[in-house]
Amino acid sequence: MTKTAFITGATSGIGKATAQILAKNGINLIITGRRSSLLKKLREQLTSDYSVEVQELCFDVRNKEEVNNAINDLGNHVGKIDILVNNAGLAAGLDHIQDGNIDNWERMIDTNIKGLLYVSRAILPIMVKNGRGHVVNIASTAGKEVYENGNVYCSTKHAVDAISKAMRIDLLAEGIKVTSINPGMVETEFSIVRFDGDKEKAKIPYKGIKPLSGEDIAEIIWFALNRPDHVNINDIIITPKAQANSFTVHRKNL
Repeated sequence: MTKTAFITGATSGIGKATAQILAKNGINLIITGRRSSLLKKLREQLTSDYSVEVQELCFDVRNKEEVNNAINDLGNHVGKIDILVNNAGLAAGLDHIQDGNIDNWERMIDTNIKGLLYVSRAILPIMVKNGRGHVVNIASTAGKEVYENGNVYCSTKHAVDAISKAMRIDLLAEGIKVTSINPGMVETEFSIVRFDGDKEKAKIPYKGIKPLSGEDIAEIIWFALNRPDHVNINDIIITPKAQANSFTVHRKNL
């Protein structure tokens, strides 16, 4: 039976790379994001390159009504969702907490925590009804340790870590797998968003190291999804070779 995966934040980075590797392996897709033109381009590319069905849903995970309306619009297809990849997330700003921008705080809380919960709440009952499913939450090493200026972002990823553990317990009797993926430094649009579009500033965190790529994380996601039915990978931490944890990095040629 061909499976269907629902991926949030699929227009770039880890989400896009995950869509690519799942499509390559014959998984039908429902790709979501806020940028309709990028969703359309990705759908056209995936359907052209691979023999899979791809649907696009354009909505903002921060908006509960948009989430519910988009998923309800799937009609009969909603009952076919086997995999949920909660990838949509962001960091905004990099300040000491006493200097923090409250708008940035709310944006991170609304996206990283509430957005993940809105989407999960809409899809998990479907998985429970079907008696099968696999949820992959994209967390972060920032959800394992805090670092200077990371305050609220780290807090949101600690929340994702806790939610993943709680999901695993609550869904245990339903036969639904839950996996938390915790990447370290991944060079995607992450730092561009964090530094409000300043591409030069966004390069600074990766100077002197070879960071992970979206494709690196997508391969780990596929590995977790592709285990035998009786095997659940609960938690994975993945970093570049040059990074030990959220704040210990060995840089060369600086």
